[in-house]
Parts: sequence; structure tokens; C-alpha cells
Amino acid sequence: MNSFSRLLATAALLATLGTAQAQTTPATPAAPPAAGAATPTPAPVLTPPNAAVAAKAAAFEGAPATKKHYRAVYQLDSNDPKLINQTLHNMQNALKDPRLKDKLELELVVFSGGTVVFKKDQPYEADVLALQQAGVILSQCANSMKAYKLTKDDMLPYISVVPTGNGELIIRQTEGWVLVHP
Repeated sequence: MNSFSRLLATAALLATLGTAQAQTTPATPAAPPAAGAATPTPAPVLTPPNAAVAAKAAAFEGAPATKKHYRAVYQLDSNDPKLINQTLHNMQNALKDPRLKDKLELELVVFSGGTVVFKKDQPYEADVLALQQAGVILSQCANSMKAYKLTKDDMLPYISVVPTGNGELIIRQTEGWVLVHP
């Protein structure tokens, strides 16, 4: 018996056991409803999973990267530390995906509240530097710098300044880059 057949058989057995257990487990008697109270809706009865689909899902390891080159532009326009960290770590995860090794080009476009990420002496500097060292294009919106009264001297020295963050996103998407906005 090959491994796929064993996997199907195991999934079918588990589905059968789950159904048998559900049928033999005695129901706990419910307390009678209080006078005037609505009768509670019974919990839905779950059916066993489709064994063939479960086996296929268990064997799935993600979509294959069949193209020679992939390009994604990440949008960061919030100063929420949770969202900033999520964006920076999502980019690191994309760079570490073995399917995309030597096939991936990334750009981080920062504007509005996200401008804090590229300022000197902020807690994100190590993560931003790691992205720069991995070859990520780091683009800061000039309009946002002007709005926050920032100069190039206030910013990390290895970032690029683009006229507008929105314009950069529009151009990149028109060129076929995938937009990621965590």
C-alpha cells in the first residue's frame, strides 16, 4: 500500500471513529428552561470530514513557484507598532520562503503614519536594516516627510525618497508588482 493510500485509509478510519463516537456518546440531559425563558437552540451536528479532501489537504505543501521572478510592493501607512512589526516580519518571511529563493524582489513603500519606521533612532531600525541588507527597496514618501517637517537628515541614510507613496504604489502595480497591505 503506497503512502497516499495509507493516508486515505487513515482519514477514512478517523472519520468513521468520529461518527461512531458521536453516535454512542450519551447526551447530557439539559436542565428545563426557566419559566418564560426561550428554549436554547441545540448545537449543530457536525458531519465527519470528507476523507479524500482531508488526505489531499494533508499532502498539500503550498503552491509551486513556477515563475523565474516575483515582485511585491508592501504598503505601510500606519504608525501602529503592531502593524509595523507585522509588515516587517511578513517581508522577512517572504524573503525566507524556500520557494521564492533567488526569485523575489521586494519594495517597502512608507507614507503617512508609517513614516516613523524610516526615522533615525526608532525601535524598528534593526529590522529595516535587515531588509535593506537583503536587497529590499525602501521608499519613503516625500509628501509625508514634508507634512511631518522631516528632512533627509532625520531619516535612515539608506532609504530612497519618492515623490508620493501613492504614486509609487500605482506605478508598481501597473508594472505587475503584487500589492501587499498587511
